[in-house]
Amino acid sequence: MTIPFDDIGPTKILQLHAPRIPMRAVVVIDNTARGPALGGIRVSPRVGVEEVARLARTMTFKSALADLPHGGGKAGIIADPRAPNIELIFRTFARLIKNLTEYIPAPDMGCHEDAMAWIQDEIGRVAGLPEEIGGLPLDKLGATGHGLAECAEVACAHAGLDLAGARVAIQGFGSVGKAAARFLAAKGAMIVAVSDSRGAVYQPGGLDVTQLLAVKKETGRIAAGGAGQVLPGEELFQVDCDILVPAATPDVIHEGNAGAIKARLILQGANIPATARAEQILAERGVLLVPDFIANAGGLIMAALEYARRSEAEAFAAITDKIRANTRLILDKARSEGILPRAAAESIARERVVKAMRFREYTYT
Repeated sequence: MTIPFDDIGPTKILQLHAPRIPMRAVVVIDNTARGPALGGIRVSPRVGVEEVARLARTMTFKSALADLPHGGGKAGIIADPRAPNIELIFRTFARLIKNLTEYIPAPDMGCHEDAMAWIQDEIGRVAGLPEEIGGLPLDKLGATGHGLAECAEVACAHAGLDLAGARVAIQGFGSVGKAAARFLAAKGAMIVAVSDSRGAVYQPGGLDVTQLLAVKKETGRIAAGGAGQVLPGEELFQVDCDILVPAATPDVIHEGNAGAIKARLILQGANIPATARAEQILAERGVLLVPDFIANAGGLIMAALEYARRSEAEAFAAITDKIRANTRLILDKARSEGILPRAAAESIARERVVKAMRFREYTYT
């Protein structure tokens, strides 16, 4: 696999192996010109170097656009997150990155706050700790979902929608999807479809979010509650809705299904949820897409403020202010210049990173 390098990174790619555990992992430090790289650990048997590198670049841009004093990095542990020795795996990973001081780990898919506590215990350098030991629990508070709802209010105006009464479909009903459903519903949106790894439910008249959350907690399957029409998970992309929130794994929106999407607005709740070609196809059809490093930056913003020892109230205020301002900024730029929102966002983020690099020595890590 060939990893593309450009004028801003990546600066380091590390492959880690502890054969006696066994444990395999990869860490990519994309850029640290604005500060130490802050990025989550993705745990999956299928995560690889290319995915981690793409995610690390997303974190570079996400930090730059949120005007945080951090660069971008990401890690992937190649393991089943339900493995019986998962604590040992995380602790071993932490020991192997102890001297990689330019990287601050945080939670990501397959990784939870307990894991952050184990890493903190080993190396004393982490974001996303449990609240019992001074953290701001990102999943419990719903930082990313809160940011998505704030983004939605601004983006709806650009898409000619009213968020109150807008029909929303959410692909992925994990921590991000559940929080997005809560915060969007609180703003008057109607959740008409949700999916998880084992299926989807669809109800044109709207689903009861409280019931969905209860069913998911009790059974682990949103389709188990009889709340609406049960569909195969991939059919969520075909339901009639105004807003689509992909909030799970990468590249779920692709050339093969982009033409079937009926939404007028897509808020990328997951990192890299759509291929470049899919985004182009959707834009040509008049669908407005808010890219991942704008729409889902709430979790990173809260993690950064936790690391800086700021309060929950300060974190939520920062998420609201930064995401609303950045959504408006990139959508206005995209409209005025006739370019995709992603191109507008990348242009601004790259400019901020390059300016920071001018103040660093050649090896700016």
